Amino acid sequence: MYKIMVVEDDPKIAQLLQDHLTRYEFQVEIATQFNQITEEFMRIQPHLVLMDLNLPSFDGFYWCRQIRQTSKCPILFISAREGSMEQVMALENGADDYITKPFHYEIVLAKIRSALRRAYGTYANQGERTVEVEGLVLYPERMLLTLKDQSVELSQKEAILIEALMEKKMRVVSRDQLLDRLWNDQHFIDDNTLNVYVTRVRKKFRDLGIQEAVETVRGSGYMLKITWSGEA
Repeated sequence: MYKIMVVEDDPKIAQLLQDHLTRYEFQVEIATQFNQITEEFMRIQPHLVLMDLNLPSFDGFYWCRQIRQTSKCPILFISAREGSMEQVMALENGADDYITKPFHYEIVLAKIRSALRRAYGTYANQGERTVEVEGLVLYPERMLLTLKDQSVELSQKEAILIEALMEKKMRVVSRDQLLDRLWNDQHFIDDNTLNVYVTRVRKKFRDLGIQEAVETVRGSGYMLKITWSGEA
């Protein structure tokens, strides 16, 4: 039985989530000490966290970062904020998905099951994987990109994006393919969100001395085409 931790300061919503998910044989525990979420997480040891964004003391972004220091447990944000930047910030701070309020319980349940499959089920990775291209080594699970003795840390979405491009070096990866890889529900993702992540990934490559790495191809996709600093 999977254990889910609900971090929601509205008692009614928290209780409704608990009641609904319990019907599907999840064990659900509601956090109550909102200034000690990390301690609550360590005590509960959940398989997945449902995290509200607006919380007393510190917001969900803060607590997501704290949890990410010690755990890769899936974290799904639930928030009334519908702006694309809030969703980008949630993903950038380590979240796996973002659900807006008001929500349908069927969608919450589907996203929970999807996240659990990726983390623990059929699609879970066994052992540490690496992806290598021209001396670059990506550690997807550690969210780390290295080149010789240099390294840069990545967000989860940056690691997924770089992996998709490295797997098809010198071949075009369409925007739709990247959206599918990054987000299950691409219909709800603002198109500019992908552009934001491509810009950030380009900077990570530059930090390793790779001046040009991600080339835009006819506005329909991207291609990994490495140009080292100083090359023509």
